[in-house]
Amino acid sequence: MGTVDDYFATFDDPDRSAFERARALALEVAPEAQQGTSYGMAALRAGGRPLLGFRATKSHLSLVPFSAEVVEAVAPRLAEFDLTKGTIRFTADHVLPEDVLREIVRLRLQEISSSSG
Repeated sequence: MGTVDDYFATFDDPDRSAFERARALALEVAPEAQQGTSYGMAALRAGGRPLLGFRATKSHLSLVPFSAEVVEAVAPRLAEFDLTKGTIRFTADHVLPEDVLREIVRLRLQEISSSSG
């Protein structure tokens, strides 16, 4: 098991299922992504760089695309979610729309590929 698998295993459903759904959608867009850590959190990595981080608190789940620009780009489509500069908060009962999650990963992959030139 990798780092993301290990982290997800610490949760009960429905939180674990919500994170697994997010990871599955991310891997549809970035099948080459690998499990790892970044900034102390479980994360998918691509091209040696952090792609999407996963973090949970008692009150919410978070996806971290490691990019304020990516969060800003999708913010208009996530009006009903709590956003900070680099974090998107959601709950197992109110998950991110699939198309927006895929767009987050696409945008982050573009950043990674353009900066690794």
